[in-house]
Amino acid sequence: MTINSAQKQVDEWIQSSGVRYFNELTNLGILQEETGELARLMVRIYGEQSFKENEKPTDHSAGKKMLADEMADVLWVLICLANQTGIQLEEAFKNNMQKKINRDSKRHLQNEKLKKL
Repeated sequence: MTINSAQKQVDEWIQSSGVRYFNELTNLGILQEETGELARLMVRIYGEQSFKENEKPTDHSAGKKMLADEMADVLWVLICLANQTGIQLEEAFKNNMQKKINRDSKRHLQNEKLKKL
């Protein structure tokens, strides 16, 4: 699946089942909520925070499935915002990658803080 096809798929779902897009500010708030849910899960799986007993994933794969679902929620809302504002994310990502290639081709290689232990 390409990013362009994902944008089209989200738009088709909104048009057929979602009635309409929430307005941009509502979707921005939803994006923040979803990002917070992802952050909460990350700090419990990879950080030092613990799960409440009734929230613990049953095993590693269940935790990965929860992470995947939260990441997909973030992506969904980001795609909605892109569709609403006329942004072609695939093109924007390609341009952003080129910016990083041009700007940071040696920056991180020369960063002493990133040297392998």
